[in-house]
Amino acid sequence: MNWLILIVAGLFEVAFTTCLSKAKETTGNTAISWMVGFFLSLIISMYLLYKATQVLPMGTAYAVWTGIGAVGTVLIGILFFKESTDFWRLFFIFTLIGSIIGLKVVSH
Repeated sequence: MNWLILIVAGLFEVAFTTCLSKAKETTGNTAISWMVGFFLSLIISMYLLYKATQVLPMGTAYAVWTGIGAVGTVLIGILFFKESTDFWRLFFIFTLIGSIIGLKVVSH
């Protein structure tokens, strides 16, 4: 259950970085709406990370949380913000995914 909480926390990290990207592209009330989404996602992500670290080792949980956030944010950038998909970028995303899986496998 704690791993599921950690994964959801990582997904909310992706949500807050996405909201931040959208907020910088807009103005007025639309930007404010994206910033509200940013702060709500940030609070939820941090709370879920806190809950997961009640049982999981802090170093492992933090590394997995940031890894999910990093991979998810890069994928959102590629899919929705037309960011680069060159070989090396994809190669390092996959090595990061492998590292996240490795941390889960070796955790007790």
